[in-house]
Amino acid sequence: MFKLKLPTDPRWANIAEDNIQEILTDHAWCEQKAATNAIGLITMLPERPDIVTELLAIAQEELEHFGQVLEIIKKRGYTFGRTRKDDYVNELVNFIQKGGHRDTMIVDKMLFAAMIEARSCERFKVLTENIKDEELKVFYKELMISEANHYTTFIGFARELGDPDQVNKRWEEWLEYEAKIIKSYGNKETIHG
Repeated sequence: MFKLKLPTDPRWANIAEDNIQEILTDHAWCEQKAATNAIGLITMLPERPDIVTELLAIAQEELEHFGQVLEIIKKRGYTFGRTRKDDYVNELVNFIQKGGHRDTMIVDKMLFAAMIEARSCERFKVLTENIKDEELKVFYKELMISEANHYTTFIGFARELGDPDQVNKRWEEWLEYEAKIIKSYGNKETIHG
């Protein structure tokens, strides 16, 4: 569905399962950052109340996910750690087109959001298929579906706001760039690590 060029090695799930507390804390902060990103996009599109409404729903859902992960952390007696730097996301930020026309930048920010949702969804699928923890298998399967919907929404907005052929071409560039950087990841106890 996402056409990711480099799938996650299923062995990453072993790293995640051996470090559940770390994964959950990192995941909680990823959800918070996703909500913040959706709110940031809202501020760029006040003239599009239809898109603002959808972005608001995504932001609320991401905050709900944040709360769900936090509840799992508390229920298991884990300590909720501080926010972490997400090197993967920071590398993706570097690929967002800067300068130029405002609409081009907004479209690229939608593609940035779609890329993160696509990789997160793919990682949740790896967890669902490879961890032994039954509670988390069910939880990550539900989130996988949600992330796939967010991906579809962001790609749809990009195509609505920009020329669809140009957006598709730019999405291919995003996929190529992401494939280059993801090679360095998949060996840490973080959602994108």
